[in-house]
This record gives sequence, structure tokens and C-alpha cells, in this order.
Amino acid sequence: MAGTFYDQISANRRNSLFLALAVILLLAVLGFAIGYAISGRAAGAVGAVVIAVIIGSVAALGSYFGGDKLVLTVSDAKEVDPTSAPQLMNVVQELAIAANIPMPKVYLIDDTAPNAFATGRDPKHASVAITSGLLQKLDREELQGVIGHELSHVRNFDIRFALIVGVLVGSIALLSDFFLRFTFWGGGRRSSSDSKGGANALQAVMFVVAIVLAILAPIAARAVQLAVSRQREYLADASAVEFTRYPQGLANALRKIDDDPDVLKRANRGTAHLYIANPVKKFKARASSMWASHPPIKKRIRRLEALIE
Repeated sequence: MAGTFYDQISANRRNSLFLALAVILLLAVLGFAIGYAISGRAAGAVGAVVIAVIIGSVAALGSYFGGDKLVLTVSDAKEVDPTSAPQLMNVVQELAIAANIPMPKVYLIDDTAPNAFATGRDPKHASVAITSGLLQKLDREELQGVIGHELSHVRNFDIRFALIVGVLVGSIALLSDFFLRFTFWGGGRRSSSDSKGGANALQAVMFVVAIVLAILAPIAARAVQLAVSRQREYLADASAVEFTRYPQGLANALRKIDDDPDVLKRANRGTAHLYIANPVKKFKARASSMWASHPPIKKRIRRLEALIE
């Protein structure tokens, strides 16, 4: 991908926004179809969408305010300070200054597999965690690239952005599940039998459309959600170069992480999407698919090295 890191940042932000709008549109279309199929009126869609979004938002609040502590606990991450990890703290501090964000809390995970992640709902409540393997196996410039990537997630509000998209995707799943259960228990037959006149035929057509959408929309929404995740990874890579002005540092770090055979024992499917590279090795073969939360590392490296000119 040619151009400067500014070009990459702008392109990835546009792509992320476009994908988020696609989820919103999908939710609106699904809500309209289900609302009309049940009530026979277009206005019936509004209530269905609002209820689904409210339920999805309430379910996400706990994750928003307490999810970071849970992730750090599950990962067995221990907080460090300038006395216990002077080099790491120094690198994080200089990159936080470059990113113009407050100094985050820094955690260390005792594991030989090189990897890292950032969490927190905003820059004032951010934490960055790296493995001891990353600290041991990377030189300072490579470490700067990784920390720059993670602090990019913080500055770009990626946790919040992912949560918003997650609420929309969850709302689509709730709407779909409600309608399919409603149909299974005979709600569709009662609604159709109560209708009269020409509206009956249109409602029947919308009912079929709603069933198809209720089956396919959650799958499509999940695919879009993962595409958003991949775009935010590209954005964090480009933003890291903005902070360090040295693309080769992050490129070399990604290459070392990709080639390292060690398995991160504390990682699982629930936390894998947070890391700079997918820590679950058995999913590495799927890294180029539409169901991957991370772009292929080799493609990320090529994009970074295209900036070295």
C-alpha cells in the first residue's frame, strides 16, 4: 500500500466508519422488516429497533466499565513500576508523550510468548500489558513499535469504537433471535390471520424477507465486526509509525512475533482479539479469512515496509 502513514491512517479511519455505517444500515433494514412483518405497519419497526439497542447497550455497560480489570485478571497480568521494569516504563512513557495521552498503567504477563495488548475505555483509564517474552526477545526499537501500536489503540478510542459496533451487532442478534422464536411459536400465523385487504399480501412478503434477514443478518454483522477489527489493527500500525517515525521497528517486531513458536498459555478465544497478533496458534491458518480478528501479519509487514522509502 503506497503513500505515507498519514494516508494509511485516513484510509483506515474511512474504512472503519464505512463498516460501522454498514452495521447500522443492516440493523435498520432488519428492524423495518421485522416490525412490518409483525405489525403490518412501518412504524412497528421503530419500537423493535429501540428495544434491541437498549437491551444491547445495558448488556455492554458492564464490559465497558469493568472489562479491562477482568481481562487483566484473566491474563494474570501484574502491574509494574519504574523500579521493577525501568526500560519498559521508560519506553511506555516516551510513547505516551508522543501520542499526547496520559501515562497508562503498565502490566507484565509472565509468559515466554512475545505479545501485548491494551485495554481501557479511554486514555484516562488505559492499561497496556506485555509478556516477559516480548521484553526479552525484542530490542528497544522493536519494543517501541509494539508499544506505539498499543497506545494507538488507546488514542484512537478503539475499545470504545469496538464496543459501539459490538452493541449494534448484539442488537441485530437479539432482534433476529426474538423474531425467529416469535415465528416458531406461531406469532407469524396469528399476525397474518388478523390482517385484511391488500396489506395482507405485502405483510406476508415482508414476513418472508424478515425470516431470511433474521437468519443471515447476524452472520453478516459478525463478518463486518471482524472487518472493523482488522481495519483498526491497520490503523494502529500506521499510527505507531506516526509516533516512532520508524516503520521498520514495528515490522521487525511483528516478524519476530509471527516466527516465535511459543504459545501464550493465558490467551483464549475471548481475549485473543485484544493482542497485537492472534496468540491462539491453532487459528493462525485462518488469519486471512473474513472470520479473522487480525489481518495477516505478512500483509501488515508489507504495508509498514512500503513506508520505508
